[in-house]
Amino acid sequence: MTEWSERLARRIEAIDQAAADNRMRAEAYRQMTEELKAVEGTATSPDGMVTVVAGAGGSVRSITFSDATRSTDPALLSKTVMHTIARAQADAARSQAEVVRRGLGGSELLDRVLAEEEKVFGDTPTPDPGVHSLRRAPAPTTSRPGYDDYEDGFDIYQGMRR
Repeated sequence: MTEWSERLARRIEAIDQAAADNRMRAEAYRQMTEELKAVEGTATSPDGMVTVVAGAGGSVRSITFSDATRSTDPALLSKTVMHTIARAQADAARSQAEVVRRGLGGSELLDRVLAEEEKVFGDTPTPDPGVHSLRRAPAPTTSRPGYDDYEDGFDIYQGMRR
């Protein structure tokens, strides 16, 4: 084989290898996309009264209630539901980041999601809103009507601490 034909053969091999790598990468992306569509996050309130399943992007897929909700104050139930939705959405985001980390090998996205979750929720899960939160002082006039903040400073609608 001449030098020119050897170089050509090496180029063809390199192109074949690149094509095989692209096929493998495309399959990995396809699989990752399917996994991301199926991601769910689940959270149950500390008292077991409310369980929420959130899907990719934070969509709420289901909310289930225990029989204890029949005798629960509606305002407390509302806060418990909103708190549990936020926890399920955070769990779904964490699961999505893990899928991306497995698929792409990097952990930057997962690290960012976990850091944001820690900033929003702290090191431990936020406490159940409980009855004590019903005895709070009235909200300041700068708050939006109908939107309650949790006593620990987490505003479910803004996703940040006060």
